[in-house]
This record gives sequence, C-alpha cells and structure tokens, in this order.
Amino acid sequence: MALLTLTNAHLAFGHVALLDGADFSLEAGERVALIGRNGAGKSSLLKILAGLERPDDGELQVQGEQRRFYVPQEPAFAPGATVFEAVSEGLAEVKALRARFEAHAPEDDLDALQTRLEALDGWTWERRVDETLQRLRLDASAVVDTLSGGNRKRVALAQALVAAPDVLLLDEPTNHLDLDAIRWLGELLVAFRGALLLITHDRAFLDVVATRILELDRGQLRSYPGNYSAFQGHKARELANEALANARFDKLLAQEEVWIRKGVEARRTRSVARIARLEQMRHEHAARRNVQGNVRLDIDRGGASGKLVAELENVSKGFGGPPLVKDFSTIVMRGDKIGLVGPNGVGKTTLLKMILGQLAPDSGSVRTGTKLEIAYFDQMREVLNPNATLADTISPGSEWIEIGSQRKHVMSYLGDFLFAPARANSPVSSLSGGERNRLLLARLFARPANVLVMDEPTNDLDIETLELLEELLADYDGTVFLVSHDRAFVDNVVTSLIAWEGDEQPGLWREYEGGIGDWLVQRERGRAARQKAAAAQAAAEAPPPAPAAAAPAKPRSKLSYKEQRELDELPARITALEQEQATLGALIGGSALYTEGAARITEVTTRHAQIEDELMQLLERWEALAKRG
Repeated sequence: MALLTLTNAHLAFGHVALLDGADFSLEAGERVALIGRNGAGKSSLLKILAGLERPDDGELQVQGEQRRFYVPQEPAFAPGATVFEAVSEGLAEVKALRARFEAHAPEDDLDALQTRLEALDGWTWERRVDETLQRLRLDASAVVDTLSGGNRKRVALAQALVAAPDVLLLDEPTNHLDLDAIRWLGELLVAFRGALLLITHDRAFLDVVATRILELDRGQLRSYPGNYSAFQGHKARELANEALANARFDKLLAQEEVWIRKGVEARRTRSVARIARLEQMRHEHAARRNVQGNVRLDIDRGGASGKLVAELENVSKGFGGPPLVKDFSTIVMRGDKIGLVGPNGVGKTTLLKMILGQLAPDSGSVRTGTKLEIAYFDQMREVLNPNATLADTISPGSEWIEIGSQRKHVMSYLGDFLFAPARANSPVSSLSGGERNRLLLARLFARPANVLVMDEPTNDLDIETLELLEELLADYDGTVFLVSHDRAFVDNVVTSLIAWEGDEQPGLWREYEGGIGDWLVQRERGRAARQKAAAAQAAAEAPPPAPAAAAPAKPRSKLSYKEQRELDELPARITALEQEQATLGALIGGSALYTEGAARITEVTTRHAQIEDELMQLLERWEALAKRG
C-alpha cells in the first residue's frame, strides 16, 4: 500500500496551472527523483506532500501515523543554536513527551506517555543525536550560524535522519555540497530504509540514487522507472510521438477550418456533428500547453585576448594559518577550459583570483596576459539588486542591448531566457532561485568577455538549461574557469582540472588532463606510484638488520587449527563478496531492476550497502590472522 497518494491535484498561481489534475503515489522503499523546468511547481508539490501547504483542489491520503520530514533548499535554524540543539529539533515530539513524563503532571496519563516513548525509542534520544553527528562528521558544540552552506546542509540532513522518518522529502539536497559530500550523501540515501522523494538537477547524483523519475511537465506528473539515464531514452521517444500527434491534429484542424469557410452552397450541406467536432478541436487547440521552449543562449565574445592568459610559477598564499596554495605552477592559454575542484573552503576562489591577477601571492610570480575581458558568474548572486527590475538589471537606462554585431530590444532578450514581457518590470526579489540564475546568465552574456569565470553556475538551473549551457561553453572560443560540484556538467565542459590534494600536503594543488572521472583515476595511480617509491626508498635507506643473537625474537602465538582453516578460506569469501557486489552494482546501474517492484529494489540496494561493511570486516580479520600465521 502506498505511503502517500495524491489524487487529482490542482494548484495555480495567477493564470498558470502548476498542477492540473496531477496524480502520484509513493511506495515504501522507493527513491523517487522529482524533476522539471524552473518554475514548474516542484517545490510547491513537495510542500503539499509534506503537509505544509494545501492544493487548490484534490486529495492527499497519508497511510497510518507515518512520520514525514521535509528539508528545504535553504534550511533555517534558531539563531545562536548549537549543532546538537539544531539536530535534536528533529526529535521535538520525543523531547516533549519525555519532558512531560519526567514532570509527572497530574493531568497526564503516564502509562500512555511511557508506551509512546518506548514506541519512539525516546529514552535514549541524546545517544541517537550523538551517533548521527558522528556519522555525519559534525561538531556538536559548533554554532550553526558560523557554519558554511555545505555544513548547514549537513545539519539539516542530520536533523532529518535522527527523526528516522518513514518518508524523507529533500529539496535540492546537493546545493552547496562539494564532490566528496555529494558522493557521501548518495551512499547515505541509497542505504536509507524509508521512502525518499527528492528534487535535484544533478544528473550524476540522479543516476546513483533514483529508482524512479517523476517529471512535472505542464501541470501533469509522469512516472518513469529507473534512473536518469533510462529516463532520457523514454522522454525522447515520448516527445517525438507528442510532436507527431500535434502535427497531425493541426493539419486536420486547418482542413476543417477551410471547409467551414466554403461558400453558401457548401454551408447548406454542413454536418451538425462535423461542426460540433470543429468547435471541440478549436477548444482543444486553445487549451493545449505546448512544451516550454528552451533558453536561447548566446554570448558576446568581445575581442580576442592574448595567446597567454596567465602564467604562475611557484606561487604560495595563506592567511595566517596553513597555506591555501603552496608552490603551484601552471600556464593558461587562450581557449583553455579549466575546472577547479576541491572541498568547500580549501582556497579555490583564492587560487582563481591569483590566476586572474586580482590577488597577489605571498611568494612566487604571476604573469597575466593582455586584452583580458573577464565576466564573472557569482554563485551568491551578489551582483543582483533585489529591488531592481529585470529590464534594468540587463540594460540599465536603455531599452536596447548590443550582443556582438546584433542589437536587441531588452524585452526580446529577456524572452530568450524565458522571461515573459509582462515580467520585465517585476523586481528581482520576485524570482525563484532558478530564475535568478537565468537572469544572472542573461546579464553575464550581455557583456563582451573573452574570459568566463563560472562559480557554481549549475545551482537551481533545470536540466534543459544545464545542457544548453554545456553546449555554449563547449563551443565558446574564449577561456573558461569553472568551479562546480556537478560532476556531469564539469566532465562535459572542461579540458583539464586543477584539483586540491591538500590531504597529502597543506596547500597542494595538481593539474590533470580531462574531467573528474579522469582525475580520480590518475590521482589513485599517482598515489600508488608515490607510495611504492617511498617504500622502496625507505627500504634502501633502512639500516641492515641486527644479528639474530642481538635481540631475541618475540615469541609469536601460532594459529590454532580452526584459525588456520579460517585464514585459508578468507580469500575465497572475499572474492565471492566482491563478485556479488559487482553483480548488484550492475543491477542498480541498469534499468531492468526497476521493473521488479519496490520490495526487490529495496532488497538489492540494502544488500549492496551491507557488502561493503562485510568486506571491511573480512579484510581486517585476514590482516590480523596473517600477521600471526
């Protein structure tokens, strides 16, 4: 039985129907990803399913006394709250029940309170919070207000997980998270035992997490089994069939319009049924909601920069603590498309400013090229004045803008970015997050530039706009610096990466050819080679061993027969587990699994998550026995 069922839901803002008779059900154990264009109503639908808002019409059925937990895009916390206090708010009911039980108020039924507390495991809620904080690597005593956006998102997720909900609703959970955190979140959600519904535009993340894609398109909800890769094939065929059906309908309507306008003699023989059908066709054509157009992206490339954009030689930079950049060298040429990757707060912006000549290094030299015209996409959208109108944001004091050799009216230009003319005089503050990013792109591309700096441009953009932006940047003949944690977007745009590897040495950055996938492979190979070389050097420099008589060997306890047998069997057990893990991984990555029902999907994903723990236990046991054997 479905945990949530939405039937014939209607929701409209103004004349636009966000939900137009939409139906949806969420089964236990499902991981459903909700996708759709910016402004389609995804966040509104999520709030309806969370019970925070109501549709204009329709019914939401909730099975039993299930617990739902909703995590918004920008979570809010009490001012001055510590991480422990904020996370424990996920157990607000449990805390209140235990406080009432311990107060022994005469009007309370202590037996009923005790029963409810035991059902919610409320006697040890502090331990549950501590375990969750350790799992998410959060400092319980830290003040939430001082945390970065990524760590605030972790606190919100911890608050949700400690509540152990039956249904978890997440709105853009990957925003502000770095690559490692996104990978960690994907593993966490795959192992989550409840039902999950999330909104995200991160295609690589969708492929890892989703067992079903739910698309909100022109007020209707359409369901597709499998992950995002499977959805793409289904959707392409569906849109082609829709376009063909609309073309046939329009041709027939045009023929009927010609017939109805024939002369007097023809009108005498008109069929009443045919006239009624024509009226119905006119009504259907007027009510049709066509596929929303795509953003038309173009950029004024300005004049060509010099062949050399920047040359850095042994640059270092720090701000009182460990260096953010140490002894880094690189050469950037015109036309390079470079991605900067690394966790939040490690110095990506600092390094970028040194490359562009906007920040002097503490040591080393920086040489910048000539004729650089830099356009900067700011992830915090600080260049947008919330009180300015859309038209003034694009072209202050003028109705026209110049893009290369073209002259466009500001209304037409805004239309290229899917802003209706009626909204041109609306304030920026009225826009959604995705619409603000579209406006920022429109402002960015209206100015001549031969160097583009894109700082997290993918946040809140829908998938269609992301794909068009990828094409634009791939064809752009200027230089691109891209800071993004969207793996698919980075891989489709950049030709090389500058990657933070400060876990090996403070301030260490290395340059790699290719995208994120190439970097991960090359990094592991490089680390393995360096470890092997270090071990060989240590062995060569080690003093010769002392004679056997100089130090009596420490007696070593021999393995028992049972332990020796266990040691002999461990390789085969490890191999079997690895093969099982590979088989299940292939199932999860394909589409066939998602036609076998929610129970089978849950069984496979849960087992896949368990195998990693079992492998670690066996490897640790093998190492311990081998040392004694």
